Amino acid sequence: MGKKILVLSGSPRKGGNSDYLCDRFIAGAQEAGHEAAKIFISGKKVGYCRACYACKNTGKCVQKDDMEEILAKMLAADVLVLASPVYFYSIDAQIKTVLDRTLARWTELRDKEFYYILTAGEDEEAIMQRFLECFRGFADCFRGSTEKGAILAHGLYEKNDAKGSPFEAQAYEMGKGI
Repeated sequence: MGKKILVLSGSPRKGGNSDYLCDRFIAGAQEAGHEAAKIFISGKKVGYCRACYACKNTGKCVQKDDMEEILAKMLAADVLVLASPVYFYSIDAQIKTVLDRTLARWTELRDKEFYYILTAGEDEEAIMQRFLECFRGFADCFRGSTEKGAILAHGLYEKNDAKGSPFEAQAYEMGKGI
């Protein structure tokens, strides 16, 4: 039986490097017999967490936006793939906003396998570890979470740089290897 995979694409550009690598990951996962879906966060309405803690006892955020649907899909998934381009040496605002908004039901987000896809114009793979720590810190908040793989796609600046790069095959093979 295949796993249920949810890919959260934090790219603000549909078809941008990180979004494209998400699609390659999904293609590999589907070929391997898994159910895989992607949420393109920039196409959703997700407000910033207000830290009002109204969700503390209800598990529901007071904001009426797309986050309730996204969070339900996150909870239902066996595997979460977090993807982001790197802006100013951190993950981008789109995915960070979603991560913050998991507050309403964060204690339920457990026993997930995590994969990470990061893209950057940065040329050095070693510095990419800094950005990876943002995602690792998020996953560390959940009991039973395990990191299964990461793509640190460096040297990708222009929109289509991931196409034909070694990272394209790496994303496909990582998805296929679940």
